[in-house]
Amino acid sequence: MRESRANGSSSEQMLQRIAGEYLEMPGLRLTAAQAQRLFHLDAQSCTDLLHELVHLKFLTCAADGRYTRLSDRTTVFPIRRMAKAPLHAATPPRKRLRG
Repeated sequence: MRESRANGSSSEQMLQRIAGEYLEMPGLRLTAAQAQRLFHLDAQSCTDLLHELVHLKFLTCAADGRYTRLSDRTTVFPIRRMAKAPLHAATPPRKRLRG
């Protein structure tokens, strides 16, 4: 999405969400209508987001209208991942009971 839109941050979040789904499910092939239902988007927003991912060379649109990952090996723009929480150092390790 272009930064001139007022909802730029929500568009960025949706781009990350859509890209994340494609990363988690290799081989995912969705039509625009299927993506619209999956991501709970209106038709125009969904089309805009899918076109942006095509423009970023993350997705490609096949002749049958389905959007797929351009490559399973490369990511053209940074995908944010959930941070891992550190383990609490104050928690002592559990002792094993001998049986």
